[in-house]
Amino acid sequence: MSEVFLPKRPVVIAYPRMPEAFVEAEAMSIYLKEKGIDAPFGSLYDEELRNRVKKHEFDLLIMAGGDGSVLRAGHLCAPLGLPILGVNLGRLGFLIQIERSEWREYFDKLLNGEAWIENRMMLHAEHVRAGDSLGEWNALNEVVVGRGQTLRPVRLSASVDGRHLTSYVADGLIASTATGSTAYALAAGGPILPPELRNILLMPIAPHLSVDRGVVLAEGSTVSILVRSENTVLSVDGQPSITLMDEDRVDVRAADVTTQFVRFGDPGYFYRNLTAHMNENSLGLPR
Repeated sequence: MSEVFLPKRPVVIAYPRMPEAFVEAEAMSIYLKEKGIDAPFGSLYDEELRNRVKKHEFDLLIMAGGDGSVLRAGHLCAPLGLPILGVNLGRLGFLIQIERSEWREYFDKLLNGEAWIENRMMLHAEHVRAGDSLGEWNALNEVVVGRGQTLRPVRLSASVDGRHLTSYVADGLIASTATGSTAYALAAGGPILPPELRNILLMPIAPHLSVDRGVVLAEGSTVSILVRSENTVLSVDGQPSITLMDEDRVDVRAADVTTQFVRFGDPGYFYRNLTAHMNENSLGLPR
């Protein structure tokens, strides 16, 4: 657990595709103002507000939305070293500790110096073609190299630190952080990793007569995924896919930046969250 975190210049951001998020964001802004803290609020896609964030005007970003919106906030905040406090208005909340009905209670704890900062590793992905870099991205959850529109599996070859690991005939290959182990990688049958780990999980998607197990790479490893077929795409944290060509390579390593989350209580919150989701799903309730 890191040192106590006590913000003085928060901003409240709402996910624009959730109309109720603006109602909650305004209520949060008013609540903080009543406590003597000016906290403007607005949309995640408000360019003026995003520019203010990028100019380091704030020391905390409060995100009203779901896991997806917190993921998008992470892409904005990680390069700035700006912590995120998520309030869950969606269904799943693996990234978020606070539910909609609880934020006033947790805001009081925040202002009382009861919060701490958790650092989550991100991945850095680079698309290489014939030795030229065509693009670079950071991911909090995962980097996926997989099949495009057709149903045919793709052929991929994975190397770790320059040494061949294995080849896959599969719908795709996921390179995931510990954070992403409860996202797409979990749906593909992968293990759940504790969020503080700085390892990369390699998880094939629907492998065809090839390795079907996940592989956890040592901290500091770099994985290179070589494309051996057409009809292959690259997707980073679920963003729109990029078309890959035969012999293209995607290099994945730990990013130089981390996503910082504001947390409360002991680090065991992660397992309590996880148990709650598992119990809910086992009862047949909607996710």
